[in-house]
Amino acid sequence: MTSAGMNIKVDPTEFAGKRVVVSGGTKGAGRATVDRFLAGGARVVTAAREVPAPIDGVEFVKADLTTAEGGEVLAQAALDRMGGVDILAHVLGGSSSPGGGFVALTDAHWTAELSLNLLAAVRLDRLLVPQMIEKGAGAVVHVTSIQSVLPLPESTTAYAAAKAALKTYSKSLSKEVGPKGVRVNVVSPGWIMTESSVELLKRLQAANGGTIEEARQVILDGLGGIPIGRPAEPHEVADLIAYLASDRAAAIHGAEFVIDGGTVSTDLRARLTVSRDAERRCRSNREWRRALARTCCRGCR
Repeated sequence: MTSAGMNIKVDPTEFAGKRVVVSGGTKGAGRATVDRFLAGGARVVTAAREVPAPIDGVEFVKADLTTAEGGEVLAQAALDRMGGVDILAHVLGGSSSPGGGFVALTDAHWTAELSLNLLAAVRLDRLLVPQMIEKGAGAVVHVTSIQSVLPLPESTTAYAAAKAALKTYSKSLSKEVGPKGVRVNVVSPGWIMTESSVELLKRLQAANGGTIEEARQVILDGLGGIPIGRPAEPHEVADLIAYLASDRAAAIHGAEFVIDGGTVSTDLRARLTVSRDAERRCRSNREWRRALARTCCRGCR
């Protein structure tokens, strides 16, 4: 069987009997992750602020995961409906903060970024990982971002800081729960061609004229280039998440896997220099701030 958007064959029994919770599972990489686990035979629960059109095999819970109450609603629903959780994939993330650098970020902006990109995962872990520990088995995958090491100070400081905190938290969690049978790993995407990214390209084209390809190049330049010449596809990120949650990765724990097409080079200093040069070239673009924020934050989800 193949899952949506994938050209590789998926074993329909790979996750048979597994109970999976995916945060942010209604669009972008989150929806692709839901589809990937379904293709492998898992039972999946996810949440959304508004319940979308039904998807066969998926159980939706109406909950706002940026709140403590929302996390409790999703966790309790997963436990009640499935009797437990074997795999927890935190894909939820994004940014709504304005451009303008650090001085433009109010306490409210910081609180919103931390609630969405850090605390939502922390709360669900606190609610669901203990039952994994109790049975001595489980897998947790946190989706962070390459912005944890390659932030865009003009527009994504709070988002990048929250994702960096999530990565550090994940490492600490892995040290604590690994000896108790629960594996924890991190996936750090770069630009992903989600629905949000497609809409962004259209907005850039409308604002500046030219073609979609020229709009795409603006973003590539802003990121300092992507060596493979394209963003990742949602299903590619989802397949990495599924691999880390599977028995095939039974010996992988406390690790970070970057999926960015080479955006963050081994020589990070050189990459940062390229990015600053690209930013200077693009500053005349009136969509610059919002473009990069949406591409590298919401576009990753």
